[in-house]
Amino acid sequence: MTETEPITRHVVPTSLGDIAVAEAGAGPVLVMLHGGGPGASGASNYHQNLPELTKRFRVVLPDQPGFGGSYRPTEADLDARSITEITVDALFQALDALGITTFHLLGNSLGGAAAIAMAQTRPERVTGLVLMAPGGGWLPFGPTPTEGQKEMFRYYNGTGPSEKKMANFIRTMVFDHRQFGADVVKARYEASLDESHIAFYHRYNAAFAKRHGMDPLWRDMHRIKAPTLLLWGRDDRTITLEGAQLMLKQIRDVQLHVFGNCGHWVQLERAREFERHVADFLGDLA
Repeated sequence: MTETEPITRHVVPTSLGDIAVAEAGAGPVLVMLHGGGPGASGASNYHQNLPELTKRFRVVLPDQPGFGGSYRPTEADLDARSITEITVDALFQALDALGITTFHLLGNSLGGAAAIAMAQTRPERVTGLVLMAPGGGWLPFGPTPTEGQKEMFRYYNGTGPSEKKMANFIRTMVFDHRQFGADVVKARYEASLDESHIAFYHRYNAAFAKRHGMDPLWRDMHRIKAPTLLLWGRDDRTITLEGAQLMLKQIRDVQLHVFGNCGHWVQLERAREFERHVADFLGDLA
């Protein structure tokens, strides 16, 4: 597979709403969950990693509820359950509909929280777990919200989205923003303009504030049974490295790799090393 080849896209009905899924490759299933920034989706966050990872895995890229082509949770939905609880329910239903019973699982940030919760609630289904600066399993040692979280909150507020705001957002997500030119900023900005996604994002931020942040998944890290690899940028200003200590202490089978001169988007900033670590770690589990 090359970067220019199309990936398969389909929509999977669930009792909550439709979940959009992109996938490519063959082999053991690797489900990859994107982060929660404005305009995020499965394919947009990981498309650059597919040429390498699809040599070893059937890569499944769901758009989480509220993002990409998936349905938008309502205010009532978010009052009743957290976004992580909603996502876990919807994704397990979608994977069931696709006939996927066991799988490797990778998640970043908001998607990392969903990955933790999936591995906690149905540990028998997750054969290997990779977490990149995951929400929920992390306890900050500094002030919150963090710098990166503040940029996410303010993106749709005030005067609304703009390319300048998107450039500022990307600058806080990465160590060296010069890696990402105006074309990257423009593409991510345009992906953030869907009106239904904007409306969802306001509901999502309000619910996040009402719940005082992510679900406290750190309380049950011992329930993770899958061998776990933590990948972290030393210079992450969104989900900071210090919070990894709790996971290192409580997950039974765990290892950590830290990337210097790297922020929150390891899969972009250190793409080749990211792919090698993921493929080697999950490949060894087979």
